[in-house]
This record gives sequence, C-alpha cells and structure tokens, in this order.
Amino acid sequence: MTALRLRFPNRQQPDLVLGPGVHAIGRDLVDRPVIVDDPGQAIAQFCVDRRGVWLQVREGTRGLHVNGRPVRRVAMLRAGDAVFVDGNEWLLLGETPSSAPTESKQGDRKPASGENPDPRMVLRGIGGPHHGRSITLDRSRDVGRLPECEIRIDDAAFADRHARMEPHAEGVVLRDLGSHDGSVVNGWPVRSALLRPGDQVVFDTQRFVVEAPNRGGLSEASQPTQPIPGEDSLQSMPEAKPGSSARRVPWLLLAALFLAAAVSLLLLYGAR
Repeated sequence: MTALRLRFPNRQQPDLVLGPGVHAIGRDLVDRPVIVDDPGQAIAQFCVDRRGVWLQVREGTRGLHVNGRPVRRVAMLRAGDAVFVDGNEWLLLGETPSSAPTESKQGDRKPASGENPDPRMVLRGIGGPHHGRSITLDRSRDVGRLPECEIRIDDAAFADRHARMEPHAEGVVLRDLGSHDGSVVNGWPVRSALLRPGDQVVFDTQRFVVEAPNRGGLSEASQPTQPIPGEDSLQSMPEAKPGSSARRVPWLLLAALFLAAAVSLLLLYGAR
C-alpha cells in the first residue's frame, strides 16, 4: 500500500513514516509525541497492514478524536485524517497529489474529447452537513457558497465559487476557481489536482472521499489484525467451527419432538 506519514503539530518531531507493522506513540518529559517501545506507555498505536491503517487507543485514554469524532477503542484511518490528542493535531499524510491535466477548452462542462470517465464515480461526504451524502461525478460539479453550486458550503467566509470537480479518464480533476486558501487533498494543500478513488478532499472543514463502486477498497467494518497488547477488549471472539451450528439442529429437533410427546401423554392420561 501507499506509504503514509504522520505529521506532528508545529513539526515538534520529524514526520513518522508508517510502514507495515505497529507504531506506538507516547509522550516525552516535555509532553511532545514520541515513539515508544513499551505499549503500556503509548497513548495510541498505528497498526499498518495490507488493508490500511488502524488507530488503536489505549484503554482509559480520553480526549482523542479523529476528524472531530471521539474514538474509544479502534478506528480505521485514511490519508488526510486529522487525529486530535489533547488539542494537538496529528495529521496523516498520503502521497503528494498528482498534478491536474491541462484544462479543457470546451465550455459545455463535459469531459474533454477522447476521455472516457467512469460514470459511477461519486463524492461521498464523511464530515460536516454533507455527511453520508453521495454526489455523482458523471459531469462537472461546482463547489462554493452560491445556491446554484452542486456542492454547497454554506459559510459566509467561503468563496462563491471555490472549485470545480470534473470527470476524467484517470479519476476526477479538482480545479481551483479563485479561492482564498485552496483545498486539501490527503492532507496536502492544493489548488488543483487529479483525484483518484480513495482520495480525501477537504473544503473548509467539510470532508469528502472520492469513491468508485466495484474497485475494491477497504471496509470500515473490518477488524484490525494486531490489537494493542494487554487490551483484552480488542481481542476477537473465537469463531464457531464450520458446521457446528448445523450439528445443533438435530438435537433441537429431537428435544422439540420429545417435549411434544410428553405433553400429548399428559393430556391423554391426565384427563382420565
């Protein structure tokens, strides 16, 4: 999978490259985030496997949020997520976004000639008022404060027309329309970029992810392969052996038949 990096506030420490394995984060004597060898001293662990990155929180830790949502035990992360610990932000950075291709000269807001965009591409809200909403990207969509913008950010400080998202053969093109601060893709500030499925884009404080059905991806319902050592609450329940439920069915059936026979005999002889 793509290498990710964890960036600490004010560059207190060099970026931590999150390769495969477990990375335990604690604090030093002056309360700065540091790598620790003892899991018992960790605030949280970042577990990286072939499916993605998992944040595991030590039992009893309070005040830890991901994108403003509290995390009690475990959370799956994606590039661009912000982990807040005691008011400090740890930013999960993905690869630097690809540059946007040259702008099409067509003025009808359709894909450029020769392109074959995937009409199933959608932009799904994962934070803010658009949370849970899916916006199709089969044509260009404007992002801005104006009511006619398909992706409306209702904030007085937001630009009337902030950016435009255009379908493209390789994904979705994000083009800036003259915004003040630009946008953020996978944790990186950008003006324009080529987005692909799985990329996270942030407009102001509202988060979205680009998705395409049937292209694989990670399931948020999956469970991490390496729980925090010593935290029993993260251990998976043992799975039933194949066929065990099937073997219980005959016994239940026999018990029901026996009970029915006993009731019949009771009614037959008890009435005499």
